[in-house]
Amino acid sequence: MKQWFLTLSLGALVGVAGSAQAVNWWDIGNLKTSPAQTLKESHELFKQQHPDLPFDKYALGAYAFSPELYSQYQEAMQFNPGDLTLSTGKALWDKPFKNGKTYASCYPDGGKGVAAHYPMYDSKTHEVETIGTSINACRVANGEAPLKYGSTDMIALQTYLTSLSNGMPVAVKVDGPGATKAFQEGKAYYFMKRGQLGFSCASCHMAYDGKYLRDQIISPAQGETAHFPTYRAAWSAVNTLQKRIQGCNKNVGAQPQPLESKDYRNVEYFMAYLSNGIKINVPGYRP
Repeated sequence: MKQWFLTLSLGALVGVAGSAQAVNWWDIGNLKTSPAQTLKESHELFKQQHPDLPFDKYALGAYAFSPELYSQYQEAMQFNPGDLTLSTGKALWDKPFKNGKTYASCYPDGGKGVAAHYPMYDSKTHEVETIGTSINACRVANGEAPLKYGSTDMIALQTYLTSLSNGMPVAVKVDGPGATKAFQEGKAYYFMKRGQLGFSCASCHMAYDGKYLRDQIISPAQGETAHFPTYRAAWSAVNTLQKRIQGCNKNVGAQPQPLESKDYRNVEYFMAYLSNGIKINVPGYRP
């Protein structure tokens, strides 16, 4: 079974190499390319590499490449352990602050559909705002102390707020010079080789997506953010995309950065933009 999928992926790459119009994955990292052109080239790349995979299936990540794994995924989603974190998040969301307001007061339409547009560039702070930083900004605005990033309560709130956009396509915008600069910095981080192994994020999730690494299939960059926060069996818990980035940094022998660092927010911005059009499904479930 593993050999069959590896052969399939390699065959797709051979077809790409023989195409005069082929998009090379490393070219997407060109910092002179606009965000819109980057997204277009990204779509072309994955279409070339996986011509028979419908666009909406990228929401499944690695599960899209194995009927066997997809069957396991369907079973897991019937009783997703991440739903416990979702319930905790809802309870925290509805609990009033000392001033009587709730988190819903900080977001348009009580938070429904908001996460589809995150991360977003804040022209006032000149930095990328994520769901996590927006939650702490809401707390501070209502006289509450900020939560620690990566804490149980923060993850639960991030999960619930994101779930209010379930079924909606990711729709992140990059408008203006400040936003474009943050996007390009996120792109640079994604393509930068690091650690003892000298791997970049793109080395795996653009060049080798759909192939096996040890006993796991590598997920594609396209659609990566749409299922986070996600429950991972390897964690036995729900956690965020940035937690996964920390883990990847460790795996290649690089020093992880703190959650919500500028680099992590920018690379999440870049990754979310590449997932535009993929429907959100949170909490996700991954091995």
